[in-house]
Amino acid sequence: MKASSPYTARVHQPFPRLPVGHSRELLPSDAGTRAESSLVDGTEGVACCIEEMSLEPDRESSCASDKLIEHEPEKKGTNEMLSSELPKPIAEGGRTGKQRDASAIRWAPINIPLRRRLQTLVVLFHTLCMALSVSLFFFLFAIPIFWPLLVPYMLYCMYSTSSTSGDLSHRSPFLRSLSVWDLFATYFPARLHRSQNLIATRKYIFGYHPHGIISMGAFAAFCTESLGFANLFPGIENTLLTLDSNFRIPIYRDYALAMGLASVSKESCENLLSKGGINNEGMGRAITIVIGGARESLNAQPGTLRLVLKRRKGFVKMAFRTGADLVPVLGFGENDLYDQVQPDEYPNIYRLQLLVKKLLGFTIPLFHARGIFNYDMGLMPYRRPMNIVVGRPILVEQNLDPGQEQIDHVHEQYVQELERIWNMWKNEYAPYRKEELVFVR
Repeated sequence: MKASSPYTARVHQPFPRLPVGHSRELLPSDAGTRAESSLVDGTEGVACCIEEMSLEPDRESSCASDKLIEHEPEKKGTNEMLSSELPKPIAEGGRTGKQRDASAIRWAPINIPLRRRLQTLVVLFHTLCMALSVSLFFFLFAIPIFWPLLVPYMLYCMYSTSSTSGDLSHRSPFLRSLSVWDLFATYFPARLHRSQNLIATRKYIFGYHPHGIISMGAFAAFCTESLGFANLFPGIENTLLTLDSNFRIPIYRDYALAMGLASVSKESCENLLSKGGINNEGMGRAITIVIGGARESLNAQPGTLRLVLKRRKGFVKMAFRTGADLVPVLGFGENDLYDQVQPDEYPNIYRLQLLVKKLLGFTIPLFHARGIFNYDMGLMPYRRPMNIVVGRPILVEQNLDPGQEQIDHVHEQYVQELERIWNMWKNEYAPYRKEELVFVR
């Protein structure tokens, strides 16, 4: 009898096989059972991703996707599972900050399916696209023949208002719908779910939580059509917002604008929600803000969900100013994609990161995950499932001068909806959590 391979994962039909374009609302009765997915990249892509997981060995400190999809419903979220079956990268954050034995690095097998390699390539490009853009620009700038083109282009980047004007003319539906983004989504895999339908005669502010290290889930759900946002929310044109400084980076800014990104500045938010749409006043438009920002990225630890939200009320004020409804979004699995230096183990590094955040507006998390050819070291995210759940909208009536009591009331409703999403789906999508949802300052 043929011996079993050490790379064989124990997969027990983890995801239902769905027809292409299938989506459905999340119902309360679904909690505690395996919910059907709203991923619309087709059955073949999902099945392929599951098949390919079998090529990664069972391990204690690397990708835990196979174990994450193996859990039994009745055991989910129990203390016994957390103490006995929790994979080490979720429970202990891998070996970040500890002395690493080079011989302990496990290399990926050579005979990897082509689709798996393509998934890795697309995710690698997204991870490094900013650095690649800067490198390409300086390479071209080193060639004098390009100076007559690059100097005017630099001035254009410095003074352009494309990222804040609210004009989506740079947005490319073709680029956002390319099949390469299906490869991006099935790398983890990622799925998008809705709690209820949204009518296209309103405007919305989606609040995405958590930030994670690079907000992979927000990009997949709101910058591409790989998860079927247009099918789940027909008639709504959503724009993911990022730091305004990103639109001063040559080459990258044009890529970001084509993908539908815009600045998170106050001017940009107001313009996006007051122009265009079905009535040229923003109806049918939506923006997505990663509320926790760079500060929250420092809290991104596997198995945890610590949201910087208690003092974040600017997005509520913007909702009042523009008359946009608030839609909480919880990205289960976002924090599990990378290991990061623990703040309590290295407090001086953490204080330095906060200082950089205060001075520059962004910070640099010290993180690692897996590599292209190994499972232990590198900047590639782990192959761990992400489930992005869009909550129920919170109705906000336009008020140019809301009182603090009104702001606090809507903020509390927003927090309660996030808690509802967490409590309903934590056993389904976060069975190996180390702690419950925590709101921090």
